[in-house]
Amino acid sequence: MSLVEWLQQAEQQGLAPEAEPQGLTRRVIDALRTVYDPEIPVNIYDLGLVYGLAVDEAAGKVQIRMTLTAPGCPVAQTFPATVEGVVEAVEGVNDARVELVWEPPWSRDRMSESARLDLGMI
Repeated sequence: MSLVEWLQQAEQQGLAPEAEPQGLTRRVIDALRTVYDPEIPVNIYDLGLVYGLAVDEAAGKVQIRMTLTAPGCPVAQTFPATVEGVVEAVEGVNDARVELVWEPPWSRDRMSESARLDLGMI
């Protein structure tokens, strides 16, 4: 099977790789990757703590839905403001809002392959 045939088959099955985000979204994701979970040495984006990211590039507004690894996390009250501050420092962002959610509960299945590799889980 040629590479082109494989890509076509993957696309038909919904397995084609998603396009890399560009512009402000890319810069926000890069910023999120600088914020590390206080208990696990992996950034919050690759750890799978970010459940939703909405970026309005024209207005410079960013909305993030995220969770923590455990509801009893000692930084639950302060961590959203930390994330907001990091995102607001991104060029082009005028406003960032973080909504902390607990459903669905975080699990290791949400981690990126890179995070699993960093933690020796692969």
